[in-house]
Amino acid sequence: MIEVQHVTKRYGPVAAVSDVSFRVEAGQILGFLGPNGAGKTTTMRVLTGYLPPTEGTATVAGFDVLKDPIEVKRRTGYLPETPPLYPDMTVREYLTFVARINGLSAAERGNRLDQVMERTSVGDVADRHCGKLSKGYRQRVGLAQAILHNPDVLILDEPTAGLDPKQIIETRELIKELAGDHTIILSTHILPEVAQTCERVVIINKGRVVAEDSPDNLTGRLHGAVTVQLQVDTGGADPTAALHAVPGVAAVSVGEPGDEGRTIEIQSAQDVDIRRDLANAVVSNGWGLLEMRRARLSLEEIFLQLTTAEEPAGDGENAADEENAADEDLDEPAAATESADE
Repeated sequence: MIEVQHVTKRYGPVAAVSDVSFRVEAGQILGFLGPNGAGKTTTMRVLTGYLPPTEGTATVAGFDVLKDPIEVKRRTGYLPETPPLYPDMTVREYLTFVARINGLSAAERGNRLDQVMERTSVGDVADRHCGKLSKGYRQRVGLAQAILHNPDVLILDEPTAGLDPKQIIETRELIKELAGDHTIILSTHILPEVAQTCERVVIINKGRVVAEDSPDNLTGRLHGAVTVQLQVDTGGADPTAALHAVPGVAAVSVGEPGDEGRTIEIQSAQDVDIRRDLANAVVSNGWGLLEMRRARLSLEEIFLQLTTAEEPAGDGENAADEENAADEDLDEPAAATESADE
């Protein structure tokens, strides 16, 4: 549904994104992650036809963003980080306007507006001016305009920014519901949101893709050796030697005895599952196995490992500053709207 091949976007002599390639299958939710200035916004703007790539190709729903930009826009719903609202319009007027420019007929416009407002929970502010809305409601109206024309592809930049915890949960559930019927790229800094919502993750740093996989596979690839945490009632005995003797155990760290036994952390050798043998060792020694679980790298730890690794200074480092500067210029109208809202 979305295919990006060797896309580079240059601002003068520096590259905001360099040789970026990834694909998103129909119905998938892809998490698009990276630190500020990494090239996320530039990539999304290329995919929406807002910016042309300097090199490479990108297709959306089978249409090339350079050769068929209007067809790409027809099939894409885009929520930028700052929702593109008109402060002097009511929510209903604004969504009607968006429906008209997206080509919805008068016959289907009314029903579609009611459906979308109900789905995004903005019906209670339908007759309020957009400039008078809270940040959370502005975000939800922005999401409503993105899905109004029922596009094949949704590109969402920080869709839960400014929402309260209840609204965040509702928005996550809505995004999950939209998957299957829509292909979604979700850019966010809230990493647990990606772990709970996305089937695949692309991590970009300094303009280049540094990882692409499912969250679980990324954890396995980066961790390699597995850490297992045990809660064991040893009756005062020291289990270190017995656990070290288990095949595949590389390291054992035993905590002090407590009311609920000892907490023990065990590191396996590379690509060895030691859980069954550990359980047998505990039971055969007459100890009580109270808990066993695999300790996995969190998405936050993966993200930090991939985006803070030492790299040679080059185009990517300068490109981050260049992208931020370019984004400020390109976002100037949105900033003016925000001022008008206040």
